[in-house]
Formats: sequence, structure tokens, C-alpha cells
Amino acid sequence: MYLDAMVKIPDAPGKITYRTKGNTTYVEYEYGRVYDKERQFTIANRKTIGKRSGTDLSMMQPNENYMKFFPDVEMPDRTERSCGLQIGTWVVIRKIVNDYNLPEILGRYLPGKDVGLFLDLAAYSIVEEDNRAQHYPNYAFKHPLFAQGMRIYSDSRVSDFLKTMDEGVSASFLNAWNEGRNHRERIYFSYDSTDKKCQAGDLRVVETGHSKSGEETSIFNYAIAYDTHNQEPLFYEVYPGSINDVSQLQCMVDKSVGYGYKQIGFVLDRGYFSKENIDYLEANKYSFVMMLKGKADLVQQWVLENKGSFEEKRLYNIPAYEVYGKTIEKKLFATDRKPRYIHLYHSVDLEANEKRDVEKKINQLTSFLNSHINQFKEFRPGLEQYFLLHYDEKAKKKEPKKKRDPLKGETNEQEKAERKFVFFEEKAAVIELELALCGYFVIITSEKMTAKEAIEIYKGRDASEKLFLSDKTFLGNHCLRVDSDESAASKIFIEFVALIIRNRMYNYLKEEKKKLDKKPNFMTVPAAIRELDKIEMARQLDGVYRFDHAITATQKTILKAFGMTDSYVKHIAKEISLKLQSGI
Repeated sequence: MYLDAMVKIPDAPGKITYRTKGNTTYVEYEYGRVYDKERQFTIANRKTIGKRSGTDLSMMQPNENYMKFFPDVEMPDRTERSCGLQIGTWVVIRKIVNDYNLPEILGRYLPGKDVGLFLDLAAYSIVEEDNRAQHYPNYAFKHPLFAQGMRIYSDSRVSDFLKTMDEGVSASFLNAWNEGRNHRERIYFSYDSTDKKCQAGDLRVVETGHSKSGEETSIFNYAIAYDTHNQEPLFYEVYPGSINDVSQLQCMVDKSVGYGYKQIGFVLDRGYFSKENIDYLEANKYSFVMMLKGKADLVQQWVLENKGSFEEKRLYNIPAYEVYGKTIEKKLFATDRKPRYIHLYHSVDLEANEKRDVEKKINQLTSFLNSHINQFKEFRPGLEQYFLLHYDEKAKKKEPKKKRDPLKGETNEQEKAERKFVFFEEKAAVIELELALCGYFVIITSEKMTAKEAIEIYKGRDASEKLFLSDKTFLGNHCLRVDSDESAASKIFIEFVALIIRNRMYNYLKEEKKKLDKKPNFMTVPAAIRELDKIEMARQLDGVYRFDHAITATQKTILKAFGMTDSYVKHIAKEISLKLQSGI
């Protein structure tokens, strides 16, 4: 991708060459040489870094390779702008930004000229689903901006901004943001975390840890507290990749106390279940709604004790979630001072899906074992959960001794001989128990409530899960592309503000969709952005931007979700045009 800017051709004697194709002359940079032994000559490794200017031969239009090989060169701010400005999504974002009073809050802690750039970077990540600084100028080229005079900043200016933002700004913003929330009403926090990859291993927060996918890599953890009642992100925290979710929860509880929240409960996923966490929540007088792992011994015991007592009785039917639910009182641990409320659920659809998965798993393992009969083979321990494995202990596979290591002067012992695998038997009781538990799940609450109330509260955390999905998938933040702790902290902060805005967009669209007779596929955030970005202003011969064409019926439906009309958008379009003319 070629950047919309002109720079000096690098002064690198012997490294710059030119290649002409048609009417274009490409500038190439030699970044290394490799000697070919077979052909006995050196091959130059070159990359195209730009297109040479046709009017000034000392200048060129750079591409991303130029930024890679010459990262310290400052790119100029753009002065030109696209002849067609995509304004629809920006108008929506602007309304949400103003409704939340974000410019005023950010303006307390950031210089005035930086507030606009901050909001532009947040809008960029929402619209383009990207967080790379080098691509920001291309977004700014074709969209209205919050920056003063709608100035298009270069990627180097963006990088400098990320590196120099005071870390105290994010802390101050979170204090102000949470101060503005209602601390008196009873709300439930949904708290969840995810991991983010980062190749810059020298960052303080980046450590080797196990990602959610099970991969051991360089990561840091990122968690969000979400108000399920008002459907708003409240605060976030970043902690090293080696710290697990269970131990981090207590720090988040302390932060909740610090932000002044009292009348709250926590909605937690199964990964946070531990006696220490439950005791800590209780000590701080916070209630909880928590999912338990389906294969936990306690869950199996409760399900088996109550199996057949509620699954088909209409008294226990919860039609909104297509489940049957029953509530019992029990102590979770022997040392508990009071019982908890255990809500048992059964779903016919979940049972069918889980049974299908179990049968598929057993069939695949059976086929795998059959393929290794009468072979010398050692299996992974997990197979013995479902099968008795039999070996011919007398048959031995001899392995050659390893060679002596001449440098270390060591003789390695003979490798362990594998056993001959001859046949296997299913552990029928184990498999039948797993099938019997299919379709059941458990929610535990600290306060007395019905099974219907418990699942309604727990399902409220779906919004926080969608928040993480949008963060990684739709904001381009599955991986940080930074080289300093300051840039990492700034990007994470901007990402959180972008989540606040995008989450509000999601909620507006979701509520409007409920009112429609049909369920159109354009009422999702990504689809709505694509449709709204078709609303354009065109630059005419006099240099003035004017509204290009009428707003479509689809666009009107989307705008209605945000409380907007086509007249309102046209009014904002005139405002944008005046700002571009005056440079204010």
C-alpha cells in the first residue's frame, strides 16, 4: 500500500536502485546480500520502497516497506483530502461521543489539540477494525475528523502521541468515568478477561503464559468490568501474562471498592470459581452469580442427586432460555458459614449436542487405538480415562543406544523401550456417566433467588463476551503492535474508549432491531458501518464539500436506531463543510 505523501529518496549510497515499468519508476532498497554457492555469485536482496516523483526526481511516494527500513524518518502531515468524504459512521460516533461528554472529560487531562487526535484514533479502530498507526492517515484522508481543523496527522505524529501520552491520563479518565456512574442503584458487574499477543517481549507487562487457545507464547492479560444493567464498560486492568484469572479477581474487587461501588454483585464465568475468591467477595459484602464447570465433582453429585426430578415438569420450565431449572440450597465447602443457592439446569438441545460430541470423541479414539494394535506404542495419559489399555509386556522393542557426545564426553543411557499394544476395552461406566451428565449446567448464587432470576442475570454477561469479541475481531486489537511500555498503555486506553463507543452502537442497534417486524442483516455494527460509510459528501469545482446524494431507506432505518433523521445528517454535513472551509 502506497502512502498518500511525498518524501525524499533516502541517501543510502550503493543501496538505492530504480526499476521502470510502463510510466512508473519504482525505487528499490537493497537490504542485504546472499552468496549463491552453486552459481558462485552474490545475489542482492531488494524491496520496493516507493514510486519516484515524475516532477521532482529527488522525491518519491513511499510504501510500507519504506516505513520498515526507515522507521525514524518523520512522515509529513497530509494537506490534501479525498474528493469524497464518508461521513455516515462518523456522524453516529460523534453523537455518542457528545452524549457521553467524552471531549470534556478527556479535555481535563489531555492538551486540547490532542483530544481530537485521541478520538480520531478511537473512531479509526471502530470503522477500519485496525489499530496500526501507519494506516491511520489513509482513514483520515477519507473521513471527517475530531482533530482541530480536521487536520490529517501523519503516522509518525500518531506514534509520537502514543509514546508521549502521560500514563496518569488513563487513571484520571477512569476515575472521572466511574464517578459519573450511578453508585446507588443495584447493578451486576460482569468481569471477564482475555489475553493479547505482543511480540515486544521487553515490555514490562508481557510475559510467557498460556493463551486462551492453550498456546504458550508472549502475552499480557486484559480484563474489563462491565455493568450488565446499564450495559456499559466501567473500567479495565492490564496484568502480566503469567497471572491467572482466579488470582487476579481479588485485585479487581479492590478496584471496585476504590471506585465507590457498593450495591453490586459479580457475574463470573466458571474460570473464577475458587474458595478464596468466594470468601473474598463475601468479606467485601459483594454478592455473586457464578457458573461452575460441568465436569466438576460437585456438579456431578448435585445433578445425579436431582436427575429426573425437574427436567420434564412444567413447574420448572423457563421458556425464554429453553431450559428447565431447579434451585437447591447446599454448602459448597465444609467450612462455609451459610449455604449457597445451587441452580441446576437442563437443556434438550444442549444434551443432544453434547451427546453427539461425546460419541464422536469415543469413536475417534476407538479408531485411533484400532490403528495401533500390535504396534510398539506409548499413548498419552488422557486415553486411559476412557479405555483399559493392554500390552504384551514380554515383547520388547529394542532401541539403539545414543552416540557418545564427543564434546561433553557423556554416554547417554539406552532410550526407554516402548511396549507392544495388543488390545483395549472401553470403560463403559465412565462413558455412560459422561453421557448421563450431558445437557446439564449449574449456576451458583450467594443470594436467594429463583433459577429463572439466576439465569437471567448470568445471561446478561453475554454483552461483555461480545465486548471482547468486538475488541479482538472488530477493533483490530488481537495483537498490540508497539515497541514501548508507553505506547502499549496508550493503545490499551484508546481501545477502551473505542469499546465504550462501539458498545453503545451495538446496544442502539440491538434495541431498534427488536422493534422491527423483519430482522434485517444490516442491523449489526459491522454491517451498519459499511452501509453508513456510503453516505458521502463530494468536493465540487469551487472546493466546497456538499451532500452527494439522498439517504437510502436502509440508511434511514440504521440512523433511526441512533435517534437521527436524514435532515439531522444533512445539517451535520453542512457543519463539516464549513469547518473544512475555515480550518477551525
